Amino acid sequence: MNRRVLGLHHITAIAGDPQRNLDFYTGILGLRLVKKTVNFDDPYTYHFYYGDEIGHPGTLLTFFPRSSDTHRGRKGTNQLTGYAFSINEAGLDFWMKRLKSFNIEFTGPAHRFNEEVIAARDHDGFEFELVASPGKSPGWDNGEIPSEFAIQGFHGVTILERSPEATENFLTRSLGFQRTAHSGDRTRFETGDGGTGTFIDLLSDPDAAAGSMGVGIIHHVAWRTPDDAAQLDVRKKLVDDGLSVTPVIDRNYFHSIYFNEPGGVIFEIATDPPGFLIDEQKELLGRNLMLPHQYEPYRAELERVLPALEARGGKEVELRSITERHI
Repeated sequence: MNRRVLGLHHITAIAGDPQRNLDFYTGILGLRLVKKTVNFDDPYTYHFYYGDEIGHPGTLLTFFPRSSDTHRGRKGTNQLTGYAFSINEAGLDFWMKRLKSFNIEFTGPAHRFNEEVIAARDHDGFEFELVASPGKSPGWDNGEIPSEFAIQGFHGVTILERSPEATENFLTRSLGFQRTAHSGDRTRFETGDGGTGTFIDLLSDPDAAAGSMGVGIIHHVAWRTPDDAAQLDVRKKLVDDGLSVTPVIDRNYFHSIYFNEPGGVIFEIATDPPGFLIDEQKELLGRNLMLPHQYEPYRAELERVLPALEARGGKEVELRSITERHI
């Protein structure tokens, strides 16, 4: 069977305070803010895209950051419960020391499917993992984290379901995934050429409570196709298999379709092109608020309402954190 999607394109989650989100993912984890825009369906909310130097598909973690007092979600079944980043196999010690320096608690390293894994949480409660993986190119050298230790992109994503059989059948039949590993309550699938950036792990817990959407919850996961034609082929297969799929939607930096997999998790299929260099030069990525054409007439109002942001490196974030703990 042909692999219908190549791997992960991006993961999108609902965050709290925008500045704290920016501080954590750029200042502590060392990702690059490659695009600062707005939620195309709610322009009074930011949409941050973090990734490698130019935001290659497969490196993109995106957030709708709202505010600290926004309704918090409840983690549970039929949700994406965490995302895993890939790091160099020699980077575990570096990251354990770095997390400790920011007083971020973590567990591990633990052994899973022949890989070493560190698990931690950010300030909004998002569970993330750092997985020592072979075969990826160096990450982005931000001047503070050397490229050989930098996050290289996604390793995979995890879904929790009470009864995962329907999702398992969907992944293999409709999207072309292959079942490649199983241990306890965790089953791994991979797509494309396999390996880092192509994994989805299904966790089974028949007694787990249902989750709800809000701050601290992953909203959806997007899978890659190389172009529009391949995306339309996937869409036809999904419709033929009885799923309700949106028309193609232009997201400026890629084209998207959306649907719910049988367990209820929102999936997106996104094209690799056109990418994030269509409206900013590489050295300027993430510096300015970039708006889709329909919101340009409202730029002054949006810039007045959206919270002001300050770019800070890891050392500045650490000093700010120390100061706040003593106030």
